[in-house]
Amino acid sequence: MKLIDKFRETSALNGANQTYVEELFESYLEDPQSVSAEWQQYFADFKNEDGQDVAQGPVKRAFEQMRHRGVVVQGGSVDEAHLAKQVGVLRLIEEYRRRGHQVADLCPLHLREDKVVPELNPAFFGLTEMDMDTVFQTGGLAGKDAMPLREILDTVKRTYTGHIGVEIEHITNDEERIWLRKRLEEVKDGYRFSNEERIETLKELVAADGLERYLHTRYVGQKRFSLEGGDALIPMLHEMVVGASDFGAEEIVIGMAHRGRLNVLINILGKAPKQLFDEFEGRPTFTKGSGDVKYHMGFSSSVKATPNNPPVHLALAFNPSHLEIVNPVVEGSVRARLERRVGPDTPMGQLPFNTVLPVLIHGDAAFAGQGIGLETLQLSQVRGYATGGTFHIVVNNQVGFTTSNLLDARSSEYCTDPAKIVQAPVLHVNGDDPEAVKHATQLALGYRNTFHKDVVVDIVCYRRLGHNEADEPRATQPMMYKKVGAHQTPARVYADKLIAEGVITEEDFKKFTQEYKEKMDAGTPVGFPTIDSINSSYMQKWEKIAKAHDKFDEEGPVVPDTSVVKSRITEIAQIMNKLPENFKLHNRVEKIHENRLKMGEGEIEMDWGFAEVMAYATLLEEGYPVRISGEDAGRGTFFHRHAVYHNQEDGNTYIPLQHLTKDQARFSVIDSILSEAGVLGFEFGYAATEPNALVIWEAQFGDFANGAQVVIDQFIAAGETKWRRFNGLVMLLPHGYEGQGPEHSSARPERFLQMCAENNMSLVVPTTPAQTFHMLRRQMLQEYRKPLVVMTPKSLLRHKQAVNVLDDLANGKFQSVLPEIDAIDANNVERVVISVGKIFYDVRDRREAVKDSKTAIIRLEEIYPFPTAALKAELAKYPKAAEVIFIQDEPANQGYATFVRPYLENVVTDEQELVFITRPAAAAPAVGYNNAHVRQEKALLDAVFPLADAE
Repeated sequence: MKLIDKFRETSALNGANQTYVEELFESYLEDPQSVSAEWQQYFADFKNEDGQDVAQGPVKRAFEQMRHRGVVVQGGSVDEAHLAKQVGVLRLIEEYRRRGHQVADLCPLHLREDKVVPELNPAFFGLTEMDMDTVFQTGGLAGKDAMPLREILDTVKRTYTGHIGVEIEHITNDEERIWLRKRLEEVKDGYRFSNEERIETLKELVAADGLERYLHTRYVGQKRFSLEGGDALIPMLHEMVVGASDFGAEEIVIGMAHRGRLNVLINILGKAPKQLFDEFEGRPTFTKGSGDVKYHMGFSSSVKATPNNPPVHLALAFNPSHLEIVNPVVEGSVRARLERRVGPDTPMGQLPFNTVLPVLIHGDAAFAGQGIGLETLQLSQVRGYATGGTFHIVVNNQVGFTTSNLLDARSSEYCTDPAKIVQAPVLHVNGDDPEAVKHATQLALGYRNTFHKDVVVDIVCYRRLGHNEADEPRATQPMMYKKVGAHQTPARVYADKLIAEGVITEEDFKKFTQEYKEKMDAGTPVGFPTIDSINSSYMQKWEKIAKAHDKFDEEGPVVPDTSVVKSRITEIAQIMNKLPENFKLHNRVEKIHENRLKMGEGEIEMDWGFAEVMAYATLLEEGYPVRISGEDAGRGTFFHRHAVYHNQEDGNTYIPLQHLTKDQARFSVIDSILSEAGVLGFEFGYAATEPNALVIWEAQFGDFANGAQVVIDQFIAAGETKWRRFNGLVMLLPHGYEGQGPEHSSARPERFLQMCAENNMSLVVPTTPAQTFHMLRRQMLQEYRKPLVVMTPKSLLRHKQAVNVLDDLANGKFQSVLPEIDAIDANNVERVVISVGKIFYDVRDRREAVKDSKTAIIRLEEIYPFPTAALKAELAKYPKAAEVIFIQDEPANQGYATFVRPYLENVVTDEQELVFITRPAAAAPAVGYNNAHVRQEKALLDAVFPLADAE
């Protein structure tokens, strides 16, 4: 068929629309996904006689010919004017799909003037009242190929400009976009809720409102961060829990900030009101640690969401005031729960995503403004972090905080616009219409469980009170709060609707309200029915660890046996040396690979990379999963780990640690996205959920942890004391003064040490490979779980003296203090140097250079908990030592000196002089010029062993 004949037989095209269709065709040629599925199908049929694609030129010429003639439509002949209107109808439908949300009835308060979008007016496309009964092709609108224009308008207005406004046209995947359109457009005559379901929805709104009124009356003036105005969150979560259960969910993990948290705890998770009242009245739920305010507390319960489905475990994560920082923590927890359900070899795409649902509840300003939200979104489809799509809920109060102005809130049109970076569908919904909210929930949940991608439901509502109950919003938002004051509650609005439709009476509404109050008075749980006892081996693991923590507090730590039989190390080294056939390593990696086999045989001394990998391998064989992530985790920033081998011929990868034995535990090593806060939060959440996994985050350089300081401050350092939540996360932070300047020298150990108290974590500075081996094994073999912060080396990774032999793994253990290693007569020692980190090797070299035999050098390997007993025992070996010198590479106001001073003062005797040798106090962690670095390093060593003493 000739090209011109193809055009003449097409009803949607003619010369009058040449420019429009040309533009579509040019877009199609650049990117087929840029046009709708209907146009893709049309353009895909454009072939010349030889079957080749048609270029723009012939298309343009064909349209020029059509400009002056009529065309034939399927079923008959029409004139150019009709065809122009046909194309106008198709464009009108597209504009409603694309921009209908801009004029949708979303705001309960009608705070802003209605927007005018000319493209949504039929007249914009030359359509008039006389065309309303004309039948036009629709391209499949609402499942129909053709409709009268009047029905077309009714359909697109009902679908796209009612109480739900949708943004889905930015999604480039046709299947997803068409799936959403179909379910939106085919809804007719309301959202198909029965009267019984509508009454239940009203009761859920009454519960949301009733709790806030009850607390407001009983605890006058106390902060509770009321949900009032956003009450639709409660019926939404009810719908979500039931729907998720129908999809097969066994667990739902929820993260949210303050607003509405108490309401969710009581009305969804089933927390007993009496427990909440105790918190209001200052009676804590547990007595150890600092505790936390009630609107930071988490909770978990197992509920019966539906009569016939299995129970669903609901978990609301603990969260500090840093709003969105809980997002990656929830995602990490969900990933751990998913991997717990499958074998170690299950690939990411086969995880049972529908069994665990992550739910993140955001405020509007936080979702738009907090960078951690973007980091978490970028994790959503990455192999090592995907959780099958997150259900995002935005409680959109339309005011970020009490004094904010919409003009200052964000640059984007909607607070939800960040979600578009992962092409998530966004459903804006009027918070005064709970049926629309529930329908949006059903649609969003269906999308998530079908495509396993993020989805956003934006509840457009308001905040009846200020930022907290003591705040006065009218001082800075007078116009908004005039409308809020005159507006009925969502429960009252919906009750009036049901009364008007004859579904209930006013007496029914009063009865529902009174019944809820009576339950509050009685302290009766009002959420989903909860199940008292669940036989969970997972919970039993944490219960065992909790008992170990109590024992630790009373008796101190019990050091586990971390040694490994030498023959086992040799066997593992041989297994890891076997590569797939025709697997070509890079020449540098091949040398490392060959050396590791020799190290396993004991032919050469072992380096850092070998010892570290052996720690992982032995734990994996013992049944402990290992998960390592970081921006260079597979290779290691400094080319030492090589947990992932890359075939130089085809780019395929091989991970030896995944091929040790048939029954080994899961090993995951992930080169993360360029994120610190998001990834560290994720790993914390994973470790908080899986007590028997060694979970490690490695910073590319130690100072990169600065970008995740909120996670460190609020979760890692204080999670146990605030919430009695235990965590064994390991942070590997490369640290060392090698002349790399201010940004890549220090991991800021002083910041961690400032937070060390109540045995909340360990901070270790290992100086040998064997110390790292035993340190990592100790982390899992000890009974309790504490975060471990490690100042890992850079230059020591290949230092000729920083080596060990197999016996150090087979017979050794982690030592918080390493003794003098050279043959020095203890009775002749007059000075003892206590060093931390790599400077030990420099001090030792200088001692040899000056031929000093009266100074012993010991190493402080664990800074916290401070090893007082071990250090005392080591110093006691040198009874004639009159001077104890503490030396560090870091400036005086940084590093370890300030922290260890009071401990050392209690360790040395009254007869001994305590001396501190450091770099000068400095604002930056290190100098930027190498010659200055060398001068400072020489000054440190000269202070201990002046070169003038050399013979």
